[in-house]
Amino acid sequence: SCPTSHFPTPQAAFAHLALAFRCDVFTLQQRVQVEKRARDAAEENIQQELGQCRAALERLSPSCTDTSCKESLEQLQHSLTVLAAAIERATSAAENLGAVHQEARMSRAAEVMVQHVENLKRHHMREHAELEEMKRLIQQNSRNRQLAETQGECGAHPQPHPLQGSARRRVSIAVIPKQLLVRTHVRG
Repeated sequence: SCPTSHFPTPQAAFAHLALAFRCDVFTLQQRVQVEKRARDAAEENIQQELGQCRAALERLSPSCTDTSCKESLEQLQHSLTVLAAAIERATSAAENLGAVHQEARMSRAAEVMVQHVENLKRHHMREHAELEEMKRLIQQNSRNRQLAETQGECGAHPQPHPLQGSARRRVSIAVIPKQLLVRTHVRG
């Protein structure tokens, strides 16, 4: 296997990402709903556990007669309140972290896509430059041919370029049918 097989080209990575995005579109809403239900169920379970702890503390409250026991129960109730708030913050932070992770993945994907688009732009610019150069050469060749024809009509015969004459001769020989060519050589 070649060493670059681990690093796909931007074009291959772009194609892979495009396919992944297309596939994800079909299941995105369903996955969002599943994740919401899972989050809601987890939060509900936590609230039930906290509620059961509060209920247990309230059941213990009448049996505590001394002040140290009552203080301990109050501390536990306060701790449960703090724990409930901490759980909400943790849930929110987890959602934010998930969003940041997704943003990082999307950022990498967007970077690959931008790189692919930049490659396409460079390729387009090269192709465009080559096309413009070809146009320029064709126009120049056309002007030279027109100039040569104009000079030929006026009777002035410019000195042909050394390669130009041989190129014409080759073309003219190639165009003449073999039978005529043989007859010409036999007579000469």
